[in-house]
Amino acid sequence: MTTVRKRYRVGALPWIGPAMAVIFLMVLYPAFEMIKTSFMSIDATGTSHGFTGLTNYRTLFRNPNLTAVLERTVVWTISIVVLTVLISLPVAQILHAKFPGRRFVRYALIVPWAASVVMTSTSWLWILNGYYGILNRILLSLGLIQDQKQFLGSQTQSFTWLIVVAIFVSVPFTTYVVLAGLTTIGEDILEASTVDGASGWQRYKSIIFPLLRPALLIGMVINLINVFNSFPIIWVMTTGGPGYSTDTTTTLAYKISFRNADIAQSAAMATINFGIILLFIVLFLKVSRWRDDS
Repeated sequence: MTTVRKRYRVGALPWIGPAMAVIFLMVLYPAFEMIKTSFMSIDATGTSHGFTGLTNYRTLFRNPNLTAVLERTVVWTISIVVLTVLISLPVAQILHAKFPGRRFVRYALIVPWAASVVMTSTSWLWILNGYYGILNRILLSLGLIQDQKQFLGSQTQSFTWLIVVAIFVSVPFTTYVVLAGLTTIGEDILEASTVDGASGWQRYKSIIFPLLRPALLIGMVINLINVFNSFPIIWVMTTGGPGYSTDTTTTLAYKISFRNADIAQSAAMATINFGIILLFIVLFLKVSRWRDDS
């Protein structure tokens, strides 16, 4: 009897214990060290000189580029997540339909997401090259431009193309999440709505879209985290330049750490990043009313 009671008290701990240990070692402890480092004074050699309070945060907030970088990060995150979902919904609907070669198309769609982001970014960097890029050659051959264009030559154009590439990378994953949601919708429900005289749009708006809500929430939250923390696309294509004109908070933290050799200030930027992404997720879940089952 005593053994049974002990097992009951332990419960599922033997099963979830290893996962909790991994989370502690790989997530919670590094996060604790990051926050602690942001309050330390550390020189370029990595030597700690003790607690320094909010000095690193004050120095960071005096950075003249910080405000623009924060605004750009918000635009970067929201625009990519929203546009990715808007593109993925119709694409998933098309892939859900039956047509010849559907399996091949589904396999082909996953390639941009499955491939290395660095490799994809490098490919786009050469596609957009102002002298040898294939996009220039296509536009010149079609007579749409008269001279070669420097697609990454200005802040606005560079940032726009970075968003395009990020959407290109994000759409496959989101499409598959939505496609998985579509497969859970019973055909009998759709057939009943057709019998009741519902049009295609009415059926999608009143039945399909509401039933896709759990899948959409999962896809959007994961995209929110991935896009906000995205580093390879920006770094490979523009290194955040010219200057700091295409930096987000993630690449800015990298520059502070490895270019300015200020590890503690970079930890302060990373801590702020952590707070911002948590705020993003909380606000998103609140706006989306994720607990509302209606």
